Amino acid sequence: MCKADHSLFFKVTDTTYTCILIYVDDLVLGGNDLNEIQALKQVLHSEFSIKDLGNLRFFLGIEVARSKTGIHLSQRKYTLDILEEANIINSKSVTTSMDYKLHLSNEVDIPFEDPKHYRTIVGKLIYLTTTPPDISFATQQLSQYMSNPSLTHYKDALRVLRYLKTTPATSLFFPSQGSFHLKAFTDSDWVACVDTRRSTTGFCIYLGDSLISWKSKKQHIVSRSSCEAEYRALAFTFCEIQWLQYLLQDFQVPSSTPASLYCDNQSAIHIAKNPTFHERTKHIELDCHFVKEKLQLGTLKLLHISSAHQLADLFTKPLSPAPFLSLLSKLGVRNLCPPACPGGGGGVTE
Repeated sequence: MCKADHSLFFKVTDTTYTCILIYVDDLVLGGNDLNEIQALKQVLHSEFSIKDLGNLRFFLGIEVARSKTGIHLSQRKYTLDILEEANIINSKSVTTSMDYKLHLSNEVDIPFEDPKHYRTIVGKLIYLTTTPPDISFATQQLSQYMSNPSLTHYKDALRVLRYLKTTPATSLFFPSQGSFHLKAFTDSDWVACVDTRRSTTGFCIYLGDSLISWKSKKQHIVSRSSCEAEYRALAFTFCEIQWLQYLLQDFQVPSSTPASLYCDNQSAIHIAKNPTFHERTKHIELDCHFVKEKLQLGTLKLLHISSAHQLADLFTKPLSPAPFLSLLSKLGVRNLCPPACPGGGGGVTE
């Protein structure tokens, strides 16, 4: 059993490795030796009644497309199904997932008459964030109003669907050849929540040039400064990095270099690299010790990046079309759907 993920199982020899990923009664088999994979299939056939569907093409709503250069993961069919159910296929599309001038709150202008419908849409959007990272922030914002959505919240949920019309086949690409170096970007938006004044953490993590993990999340407590909010984001991001390092170890992937973590806040970097605690940081001492320990162990390398090149900005706040599209192009995601596809046309700027 994989130590980092209890739904993942391994068989490792000196020259081969074979793995099984299990979700209820669906299984995905992989490895570097076809004979070992076939032998494992025979063992499963002897114990259970199973159906071999061949090479992986579809798993839990995620489509797998292979090419000579690598593998694409997308949720195109799932996206189009959502658009059709919401009767949004013929609506005008937009170029961003959220209005950059908008700040959602609990203040209800006009209560939405069908909260269950709102929860259904947002619930599907939450699962959809498995592959397209560009709707993560908007979905995180909308998910905070499940119990008592207003008409404004519902209209903003529909806006996300209208945005998805432009890129229904956004995909993650994993090249057949590449580096195994972990590289992460972390950011925060201080006191972003209008109702609680909690900050928002955002991060994205790459394995080589492939985006493998991202998150947009409201912090659990109020931060007293932007530096403090950034530091909490640093600690939160490294927790994910550490889990990925454990997972790579279980996959027998060697790691000779520390993970790189990019932050645009010089004060937070200074606190992390300064061994002295003082009055302003004693209340975040646990996070400080955690990050410092990883730096001292050599498992993490903390680097500064300018705000203009901070990819995690996409996960912390709504952006106007120009910076949104610029950061999206730098994330490395691709669109498998040409303009002629249903719902794949161009959008309008709003």
